[in-house]
Amino acid sequence: MHIEIEKLYDLTGKVALVTGGTHGIGMAIGKMLAKAGAKLCVNDLSQERLDQCKAEYAKDGIEVYTLVFDVTSEEQVDKGITQIESELGPVHILANNAGIIKRVPILDMPIADFKQVIEVDLVAPLIVAKRVVPGMIVRRSGKIINLCSMMSVYGRQNVSAYAAAKGGLKLLTENMTCEWAKYNIQVNGIGPGYIATSQTAPIRENGHPFNDLVMTRTPAGRWGEPEDVGNAALFLASNASNFVNGHILFVDGGILANFGYVKGENDL
Repeated sequence: MHIEIEKLYDLTGKVALVTGGTHGIGMAIGKMLAKAGAKLCVNDLSQERLDQCKAEYAKDGIEVYTLVFDVTSEEQVDKGITQIESELGPVHILANNAGIIKRVPILDMPIADFKQVIEVDLVAPLIVAKRVVPGMIVRRSGKIINLCSMMSVYGRQNVSAYAAAKGGLKLLTENMTCEWAKYNIQVNGIGPGYIATSQTAPIRENGHPFNDLVMTRTPAGRWGEPEDVGNAALFLASNASNFVNGHILFVDGGILANFGYVKGENDL
């Protein structure tokens, strides 16, 4: 069957919701989906951040629909998505990107903080998905992309809540697939590696121990760019991934393939 490449990745007429897509990886995903033709919606807790992100999207000629709602609140999610459906149409593509991290040793982390990370990073994607999936079932079509992590599959010091949530999100992605794939809904995840964003800028300076770790342990020999994750999201949001189900696509420069790689030592 012959399919034109442009049509394969064409999202014209689709409504895409990127939660927390006001900056960094979320914005890169939003820009890529919008450039492919999708009507882009972005939410946040802050109207100020939404106003700022509108200006950033506008620099690329992208008009973004923004609204304030809390992804951990079933009531606010229902109200927000009802507004999207009323003004733009049903959500065809959901990127569960909103998330937080608290870098605290386990013994020092208040249980309330641990629960907050679980609520935002694991429970919220379920809340939002449950709101949009009934419509996808009726249409027999839909794409859900859960932003997982390399810590969906391995641990690190001081990020216990985040790793627990992302590990759970990986398995939630697989369980969503088991229940919803029969309705032609593709549910997949993206596991970003170490990405060059404003948040990681302080630790990407030459000589910083973590920068040295990333540069020596990543076979690709560089930090990823937000656009690398956006490209993966476009694939998972498009018809090119119509038989890709329950997969976590790691965009990590190969670090998970060979975490023991040291640049120089293995380049013989």
